[in-house]
Amino acid sequence: MTSNIAIKSDALRDLYAEWTTLMTDNPTMGMRLFRSIFDEWHQPTVEPEDVTYREEVVGGVPGIWCLPAGADESQVMLFTHGGGFAVGSASSHRKVAAHVAKTLGVTSFVLDYRRAPEHPHPAQIEDGVAVFDALVERGIDPNNITTIGDSAGGNLAIAIPLALKEQGKPTPGQVIVFSPWLDMENEGETLKTNNDTDALITPELLAGMIAGVLGDKIDPRTPLANPLYADFTGFPRLYVNAGSVESLVDNATRLQERTEAAGVDITVNIAEGQQHVFPFLAGRSDVVTEELARIRDWYGSAR
Repeated sequence: MTSNIAIKSDALRDLYAEWTTLMTDNPTMGMRLFRSIFDEWHQPTVEPEDVTYREEVVGGVPGIWCLPAGADESQVMLFTHGGGFAVGSASSHRKVAAHVAKTLGVTSFVLDYRRAPEHPHPAQIEDGVAVFDALVERGIDPNNITTIGDSAGGNLAIAIPLALKEQGKPTPGQVIVFSPWLDMENEGETLKTNNDTDALITPELLAGMIAGVLGDKIDPRTPLANPLYADFTGFPRLYVNAGSVESLVDNATRLQERTEAAGVDITVNIAEGQQHVFPFLAGRSDVVTEELARIRDWYGSAR
């Protein structure tokens, strides 16, 4: 007999399968519809209790604050949403960001950064840096800022500290990434080995998104676009998770190899049987409840 948790936990895979069907059946889908579909990303996530939301423009960048009751407002998560740099939004990710913020007892600002293809690389990183700078100007200690993101937003959560370091500025105290998409060369081994188990990601989907954000002028090995080529010397402590059946899982493991070689304090969890950005099942899945508790313990260990 299948457990209720297992049934509920199919919600993310089912959503991805529906999107895949829609994209396959409509190969010439326009960007407006494409973005509307991905704004459904919040649907598998249960609305967290005792959290309020506020829209604001921070550092010239619009976004949504997630404000759990009793949260420490001196600690801020700068959350960059996933979606291939082209889709996804603060609205699609506010619930998952709120679950993490509530678990950690902090606040979160989810950016509506400029998206490709209208705004190619490095516009998204520039927006993240602008928000970080604005938070520091407001009196937030850089060490109390966490850059966090999923998929392409996980790429940005890593690239923003790298850009800050290049500019000689303070960097966040820690970085958290869910299912990071880093490989702009589109050559990961698990793109092949997990192709039949990942309900969303395909090399073809990624190729289109790479073309949108990098075009034909930016080298896919550019470190701020592809952090697998970055110098991680002095990088903040880092927490990474991914699902074992997703096609991008080796982006997480290659990141682990790169950062460990540079002496970074990194913690990685590969969740068995989980899809891309499995924390979207927050409130539905015991696996995610346990993962959020793991992140809370990791975060609190440095406080």
